[in-house]
Amino acid sequence: MSPRVAAAAVAATALLTSACTPATTPPPPSASTLTWSDCEAAPGFECAELTVPLDHDRPGGSKITLSAVRLPATGDRIGSLVVNPGGPGGSGINYALAARSIVSRPVREHFDIVGFDPRGVGSSTPVKCLDDQALDAFVALDTTPDDPQEQAALEKASRDFANGCQSRAADLLPHLGTVDAARDLESLRQALGDEKLTYLGKSYGTFLGAVYADLYPGKVRALVLDGAVNPALPRMTHNADQATAFERALRAYVKSCLATPACPFHSRTPDGALSEITTLLQNTDGKPLPAGDRQTTESLATLGALTPLYDRRSWPTLTETFRQALNGDGALLLANADQLMGRRDDGTYSNQTEANLAINCMDSAYPKAVSTYATAARDTARTAPRFGPYIMWSSLPCAYWPATPTFTHHPLTAKGAAPILVIGTERDPATPYEWAQALAEQLDSGTFLGYDGDGHTAYFTGSACVDAAVDTYLLTTTPPKDGTVCPGGG
Repeated sequence: MSPRVAAAAVAATALLTSACTPATTPPPPSASTLTWSDCEAAPGFECAELTVPLDHDRPGGSKITLSAVRLPATGDRIGSLVVNPGGPGGSGINYALAARSIVSRPVREHFDIVGFDPRGVGSSTPVKCLDDQALDAFVALDTTPDDPQEQAALEKASRDFANGCQSRAADLLPHLGTVDAARDLESLRQALGDEKLTYLGKSYGTFLGAVYADLYPGKVRALVLDGAVNPALPRMTHNADQATAFERALRAYVKSCLATPACPFHSRTPDGALSEITTLLQNTDGKPLPAGDRQTTESLATLGALTPLYDRRSWPTLTETFRQALNGDGALLLANADQLMGRRDDGTYSNQTEANLAINCMDSAYPKAVSTYATAARDTARTAPRFGPYIMWSSLPCAYWPATPTFTHHPLTAKGAAPILVIGTERDPATPYEWAQALAEQLDSGTFLGYDGDGHTAYFTGSACVDAAVDTYLLTTTPPKDGTVCPGGG
């Protein structure tokens, strides 16, 4: 997930030819096949490639390649479970390779666990925009400008990013929207030989699943949409909601931290500790923290502070991160940021940051006026002082995007689909609880499952109640009672 472009989830998309859900199902994708072979670097897994049209409306034209991986079912096979971790830009292959940590044993027994890198991502015809050195500078750039010079630098960097994508991936950019990925998902379903789709999508992956269901409602067997995106929100509202959710998650973390002797904050009240975090982040604006042979700038410090909020099990890491930072050492803040942005130890990057921005920019009509971002940053500074301005300004490259966005925000209904399970976590930092409630309401067959917990997404993160409900639904297609809320604490 990448808060550099408004964090984990994204807004919605639709057909390239319309800003509304189509009245009829699009033509079936061109037939393709999968030839599976043992994955050399992943014993027990099988790898394959799928060829799909660059433009599904021109199936005879240029082609791109999607990489896929599967872990075969160990018992009485029901079919394939396709998984997506979100982002956008997250690798479905890497997610599937962690199958034993992301889905239960009963699910692995009855389903092949299948992951694929969506178009533009990872090993599937990836989008590239900048070299590694330029990405280092882009990620570290001050994304909360305090004066005209800093704003001008941010504007230039945002234009350069968009121009870099255009110069390196001009043919691919117009076809990176989520509707294209959803049509790829239908191609994958056909190639897998499944009559209908069984799917687990988290964060942005919920949007991919919802778009698929809206396009192909008759092909839905069971979709789990965990940590859901609300496709009806305008982009800047989406960003503001997300900033508020990160602040809510940070406050929950601080309250938990203050109850432990290891908590590094001098103040023993939540407001006082939050004020210390604000001061820490603001101080890195003028004086970055040392971190080995690198420096932790304000943007990197902000990323480093929010990354462990994604998983409650990482809260002890966040405590140590703040302890070191308050003592003048930015190494853990930087390591957290690197993890989120896909920066490797050798200084090279995966393409998740570029894919994240490119897909986001194609999935929403962003404001063009820089003043809109400045106003939004000022407004969110009052409600989300640690994260609001950063998240708002981080979308600025989309103001200069060279390809025409393919979506005007609207509800997705998937009318006629089988029951779809939508899950929300009450203190989710990246996809607010209210988004999941909204998506469940929009979907004609949506069933809502809540979790009174912390962290991003709920399934297989520690709740036996959530896990049992999801497993039952995947195995039998019977969802829990609509509106069920699982308690926290396991």
